[in-house]
Amino acid sequence: MEIVLLIALAIAPCAALVVFIYFRDKYEREPWKLLLVSFLLGVLSIAPAMVQELLFQKVPFINDHVFISAFVGVAFVEEFWKLFFLLLIPFRRKSFNEPFDGIVYAVLVSMGFATVENILYVVQGGWGVGVLRVFTAVPAHCMFAVVMGYFVGLAKFTKGSKVGYILLGFVLAGIFHGTYDYCLFEKNYEGVWIGAFLSLIVGLILSLRAIKLHRKRSLQLIELEQKAMQAQANANLLEGMEPPVL
Repeated sequence: MEIVLLIALAIAPCAALVVFIYFRDKYEREPWKLLLVSFLLGVLSIAPAMVQELLFQKVPFINDHVFISAFVGVAFVEEFWKLFFLLLIPFRRKSFNEPFDGIVYAVLVSMGFATVENILYVVQGGWGVGVLRVFTAVPAHCMFAVVMGYFVGLAKFTKGSKVGYILLGFVLAGIFHGTYDYCLFEKNYEGVWIGAFLSLIVGLILSLRAIKLHRKRSLQLIELEQKAMQAQANANLLEGMEPPVL
């Protein structure tokens, strides 16, 4: 019975953040099937990430340096695979039709990843670990996703090259993730762990700002599409009118 309760504790914060982001999508909700697929892609993404992390642990240059291990061995590995699966399916779908969708699908993928990771940690670490991760690791994964999703949303609707925005989102998410991990991994300096909580605070502020900006952009895009449709309808109406008889 205890194992079931621990698993429920591990899943609960991920589910709560999914619901939070879903209801921030004010103007056009995403189809539940694609949301489910995105979440499952996140679940799947943890497999190659773990394999790559285990391989990197065998590389002395990476494993012997806390800073490099945090950034190269963990943070950028996990963010790469989240991004890979985000671009693999959700980014290509017609339902991805407004900038805010970048945040929605990025968070769904990230929460799929975080759910599996959280279950593994909580089942092994117990109630204390589970409660602590409710307020730290799980929100951190969500905030990394919002940062990445913000730029993926920009990439989807830019008229220029999409690669620049996607790479920028990946790099920034990796930097935030790496900073958070480094502050927790580093044991040689006292008080470094405070940096993890500072990074969470900064990430929260930027994430809320990103959500606000993309909701505004989504509304503007929808209004432009509605005006274009109305203009086309008026044009079709005029074309269908018979000329007056003289």
